[in-house]
Amino acid sequence: MQIAIFGTGGVGGYFGGRLAESGVDVTFIARGEHLIAMKKYGLRVDSIEGDFHLTSVKASDDPSSVGEVDVVLVATKAGQVPEAALAIRPLVGPDTLVIGLQNGVEAAGQLSEVLGADHVAGGFCEIISFFAGPGHIRHAGVRPRVVFGEIDNRESERCRTLLAAFDRARGLDAKITDDIHVAIWRKFLFIASVSGVGAVTRVPLDICRSTPETRSLIEGAMAEICDVARACDVILPDDAVENAMAFVDSLPAGATASMQRDIMEGRPSELDSQNGAVVRLGDAKGVATPIHGFLYHSLMLMERRARET
Repeated sequence: MQIAIFGTGGVGGYFGGRLAESGVDVTFIARGEHLIAMKKYGLRVDSIEGDFHLTSVKASDDPSSVGEVDVVLVATKAGQVPEAALAIRPLVGPDTLVIGLQNGVEAAGQLSEVLGADHVAGGFCEIISFFAGPGHIRHAGVRPRVVFGEIDNRESERCRTLLAAFDRARGLDAKITDDIHVAIWRKFLFIASVSGVGAVTRVPLDICRSTPETRSLIEGAMAEICDVARACDVILPDDAVENAMAFVDSLPAGATASMQRDIMEGRPSELDSQNGAVVRLGDAKGVATPIHGFLYHSLMLMERRARET
């Protein structure tokens, strides 16, 4: 199996690195100093699941030089997916499977618009990891997990083959879900809420969850996403908020979401694909989203400034 990782940051570097470590033929699409370091020194991953160093990796900044592959895992930021869909076309052959691992609920549709729905499955991941420097990824929290499935929820040989590849890799869990839409929205319920509240308050998640006022804000934001999901014909379980809060309570002290870190450090973030998407979809469906509206509009000017610099 040949797999291309488009976007070799904290997510792509970790999951692609684990697949390559297990013997899968992986090509990393990267750029700049990160690409130079990977070509020269390989890929180093520091992980709570066990450090590893791939001394030699296949890496390129030119998808056309790689050619068609069996699977493309798109691990860019959510806002970069439309651009990524155009860039990865040289990697996509008649039988290529493409899966986005982004936060948010729009990636599969954006990939399908460019590449065709037959090539795309839905997916997401769970991990706290980040780019630590050229050729260097750090995994700092959460047992890494990939969840994916066909858009129409059918069973497929291509998903089973990819699952088998993940199962041979150490340091991660993988699952084909029965309903990829519910699964994606359940992840979105968690990440958009804690990201927005964390970015506004600028404190780690353990402080937000232990302070009654901000805990209530997170719960209210999650409830709004349940309402929007229902309007989009995705029915989340009745205990979706309760289960998401249980996961929030299980995270280590000091944990922060990637969107929060990006905003606090003045970098472009996934604000538009997370809280902005809730507001946008809510408006389209006639669902009120006052908490996400507050979060999105409070952070919007910082986001614009980051994109202008």
